[in-house]
Order: sequence, then C-alpha cells, then structure tokens
Amino acid sequence: MKYTRNNGSAVIPIIMLVVYIAATAVVVSNLSKPTFEVFQAKGLSMFSQQASLTSSPQLTTTTPTITESPTEMPTPTASPSPSPSPTPKPTPVPTVKPTATPIPVTSGPAGSGFSVKRVHTPSNGDFTVYVIGADLGSTKVIVDTASGGDCADNCPVLSLSDYVSRNSAYAGVNGGYFCPTSYPSCAGKTNSFDTLLMNKDKVYFNSSNNVYSTNPAVIFQGGSIRFVRQALEWGRDTGVDGVISNYPMLVFNAQNLNPGSSDPKLSSKGNRSFVANRGNTVYIGTVLSASINDSAAALTALQMDNALNLDSGGSTALWSGGYKLGPGRNLPNVILFKTK
Repeated sequence: MKYTRNNGSAVIPIIMLVVYIAATAVVVSNLSKPTFEVFQAKGLSMFSQQASLTSSPQLTTTTPTITESPTEMPTPTASPSPSPSPTPKPTPVPTVKPTATPIPVTSGPAGSGFSVKRVHTPSNGDFTVYVIGADLGSTKVIVDTASGGDCADNCPVLSLSDYVSRNSAYAGVNGGYFCPTSYPSCAGKTNSFDTLLMNKDKVYFNSSNNVYSTNPAVIFQGGSIRFVRQALEWGRDTGVDGVISNYPMLVFNAQNLNPGSSDPKLSSKGNRSFVANRGNTVYIGTVLSASINDSAAALTALQMDNALNLDSGGSTALWSGGYKLGPGRNLPNVILFKTK
C-alpha cells in the first residue's frame, strides 16, 4: 500500500485505531464472555461509523444491586357493618267475636220476673218476646200519668225511668197511644191521648168522650185483673187500682183474635208492647219485629189468657231493674209493677 503524506492527515486515523484497540482490550477484560461476544460483533461496525472521532468514552460497567421490593400488604378492607334486621311485627290476630247464643224456641208460658223468649207460631214464624211476669198476690199494678187531669195540648210527659223512680216500682212498660210532638198531624194536641184511663189517684181521663167507646180496656183491682172487649162495658168505678184503654185486643179468653188492620202503623213490622195475663199472673212486655197479627200469634203461643196491645215504635220502653228496651220517647202514661 502506498502512503502519501498530506500534512499529517493520514496519521490521525492510525493513531485513533491504536487507541481504540487498546481501549477495547481493557473493556473486554472486564466483560463477561457473552458481553464480549456481543461487543466483538458490533466493534467493527462502530469503528466504521465513527472514523472521525477524536476520542472514545471510557466504558464502565456496574453490577446492578437488586433491591427486593417490599411485599405489598393488602389494604385491609373494612367489613361492612351488618344492617340490623327489622324486628318483625307480630301479625295481628283478629278478635273473634263470640257468636250470640241463640234463644231456644219455647211454646210454654213465661214465668215470673224478666225473661227473653223465642216463640214459634204455626203460621207467622218465630218471634222474640221480652216479657216481665208478676204474681198479683205480691205485686200491685199502677197506672200513672204525668198530668193530674185531662190535657188537650202541650201535655206533660216523663221518661219511664222517672215514673219507676217516683213510684218505687221495680218494673214498667209504656202506656197507650198518644200524639207525640214529632208528628206534624199532632200540632195543637201534642202529647195528649184520648182513650179512657184512671190513674193511681183515682182520676179518670177522657171520661166524657169515651161513654160509648168500643176500644178494649183492662182493669186492675187488688189481686185480680179483668179485660173487657169494649170500654163502654165499664162504668167509672173508683174502687179499682187502675184502668187503661187502648187497641186492639190481641188475645181474649185464650183465643187469638187475629186483629188485622189496613192501618200501616198496625200492619207493619215493629216492636209492639202489650199487657197480658195468664190466670193470676200479669205480664208486661214487647214482641220484637212484629205486626199486630204477629204479636197476637206470639202471645197465643205463650198461652196468654188475654192480651191488649199498647203503644209501639218510638214510644217503646221496657224496664226491669234498668231499661231492657228504650227509653224511647217521654210518655204521658205508663203501667208499673210495685211490690205490695
């Protein structure tokens, strides 16, 4: 090969090659065999690419220190607080209302004192009867009035309990028909009645207009009781304890009179009070939900000798140690039982 001096420019590459080779030898001595093989493979390439380098950096290697990464502890997860279970509300148990004990059906007569009877009639059905019986040997029957004499309008009235209290009675029932203030047709004659009556004070009411009365009546005297089909059959005797007239007669001499009527107040169903007897026992009471014919049939089934209808509907009141029915309207007259 021919060299030509050219201001020393050819010498510089030669010197650089020598320096490179020497540096490589130093580096190689510090490299492991695999690293050297890699470096050897790439050495010439590096030289050819950097022929103009004036110096080569010194290569150093350091063995990396492997730092063990700390084991990452799991972040504790808070356990969810259990939601309190709602306290179950007890299922309400429905209160079972006791079934009313049915009143046994009877066909015999009522006894003394207060009782509730369920009676059967052959043609009218079954009926409930509230009844109070008293022996005339130990009980006095009183006919009492709120007024002291005849009254044509705005007449005085009292409750049945007031009558019982002022007479020291133990039982009572409403009296006959009258004209209550709630009826428009009674304007000008409120709380008056027009049937024959004699009260406990021996005062006769409505005597003049009942001389020929065909309404039935009942007379109480001492230890006896008498029913008449027409009030005209009775005079004005004051030797008896009391007289009261009303209509219609339901039972006479143990016979059902079947007192039918075209009057809707008599033919309709309602609570119907009565006064009756069987022998020497007198009865007062009420047949429930009955027409006049029903009431007569029920009292016949109870073997009454005689029975007279009294007022009914809103005037119904029955007392035996307290109200059994009512109190209903205040009344101008009543029938009471008092111990002799």
